[in-house]
Amino acid sequence: MLLTIDVGNTNITLGLYDGEQRKHAWRLSTVHDRMPDEYGLQMLGLLEHVDCRVEQIDGCALASVVPPLNSTFLEACRRYLNQQPLVVDAGVKTGLSIRYEDPKHALGADRVADAVAVRSLYGTPACVVDFGTATTFDAISAAGEYLGGAIAPGIEIAAEALFLRAAKLPRVELARPEAAIGRNTLTAIQSGLVFGYVGLVEGMVARFKHELGAETKVIGTGGLVDLIAAETQVIEFVAPWLTLDGLRIIWELNQGQ
Repeated sequence: MLLTIDVGNTNITLGLYDGEQRKHAWRLSTVHDRMPDEYGLQMLGLLEHVDCRVEQIDGCALASVVPPLNSTFLEACRRYLNQQPLVVDAGVKTGLSIRYEDPKHALGADRVADAVAVRSLYGTPACVVDFGTATTFDAISAAGEYLGGAIAPGIEIAAEALFLRAAKLPRVELARPEAAIGRNTLTAIQSGLVFGYVGLVEGMVARFKHELGAETKVIGTGGLVDLIAAETQVIEFVAPWLTLDGLRIIWELNQGQ
């Protein structure tokens, strides 16, 4: 079985695959100062919970946008899973033609994995909207090339900035308000965050479709995708574990290399 690991700034997601089938997936909080033993024991606990023995793991694939945690997870996988993970970086075969300027240093491994998954599972041209720490938009051409994209502050970052920079505005739960017109401060903030980001997504998708073509498929992913996708028709496919699926495909491409 294959264990895929996506280390993000806010969340860590893990997927357990039996061939092409994703059997289980988990989402954890990213703790930047956690030690390899802590993450290793956490992974063992997750596997034990689904009755998977370490001996059944025959591969690991890792994508990370948190460089300080790269060595942490490499050590955790070696020590507790007896695996040397395939790390998605510039030297790994992805089958993807990347037109981004300086992809080695500027393009996150999660965005590469998303594009690989979309090209294989949904087809092209496509726009991937990833609701993570940042809200990212990625463009894949009809020929399957990664063209580039856009990066906006994530919803949680926007909410935290309001709380930190505006003395009288409180932290709020990220939830859909009953109406766009908030009748108090809490619902007014929720409206601005939720419906405001819906407007952001609809506007950016319209611009991407103008450049990529009207037939462009739109796939939403990330931890907050369900919140926004429920409020708009522009997201055609909701795939919260898209990055993990991409890691599985990349791992398969690199077997026997």
